[in-house]
Amino acid sequence: MRKDLRVAGWLLLLFGVSIILWALYSSYSIFADKAKAPEIFKVEEKKKIPTTDQLSTSPQAQMERMFQEQLKTLFPPEIFFRFLNLISWTIFTGMITFGGSQIATLGIKLLK
Repeated sequence: MRKDLRVAGWLLLLFGVSIILWALYSSYSIFADKAKAPEIFKVEEKKKIPTTDQLSTSPQAQMERMFQEQLKTLFPPEIFFRFLNLISWTIFTGMITFGGSQIATLGIKLLK
């Protein structure tokens, strides 16, 4: 076997393993809350302009407003978008890990 193929095999193997280790470390940092997940989905603040329904003082309109406010406190939009960001990060990390394993596999084949 040629020496340059062995060197290329080792380099590919080390590069593939380093990609996998980077993806694992980055994911650990994000899920351990040591680093912030990339924000693909962001919450946009809306200006609240009272509508005619909100200005009315009927008991039904007041109950609807109270229900909406309570719902916002139970399920804030930030949590939903953070969940989407974590899912997108997990998918991205899965693709990176798969690519790293393919590169490492190619390096192993060159070593044989």
